[in-house]
Amino acid sequence: MKVASIKELKDELKHRSKEELLNYCLQLSKFKKENKELLTYILFESIDQEEFIAQIKKEVENQFDLINRKNFYLIKKSVRKILKTIKKYIRYSKKKETEVELLLFFCAQLSDFSPSIKRNTTLLNLYNRQVVLVKKGITMLHEDLQYDYELELENLM
Repeated sequence: MKVASIKELKDELKHRSKEELLNYCLQLSKFKKENKELLTYILFESIDQEEFIAQIKKEVENQFDLINRKNFYLIKKSVRKILKTIKKYIRYSKKKETEVELLLFFCAQLSDFSPSIKRNTTLLNLYNRQVVLVKKGITMLHEDLQYDYELELENLM
């Protein structure tokens, strides 16, 4: 089966009724958990971005508390899983402010983590890559927000 492009899908969806579109959305939400999460974000969470960010931060804190600290292999696996979750939520939001704030929070959690990430090259490199992404994201924000986030980043360093 050949998969249609986004443009082809968009053009075809324009010709469908509201009931058909509703059925398509419900059908998509039954197939993959991510589709259901995205639909939940669009319908309920996107209205209050601050609350959405607060919920994600709480979830990330809980995940950091649950990390098995016996060896760095298990720590790396858990940290990557947390970062994957954060990136998924950033994709849902599509807002640079959300991306910068969540990645800053992730970096803060990682820098405060015990045992220190400085003892492991892989974790340190992962941390540095996220800092670079934060810096890149900050440049795309409004000047006032840039200043605030740059101060936060400097405190983190």
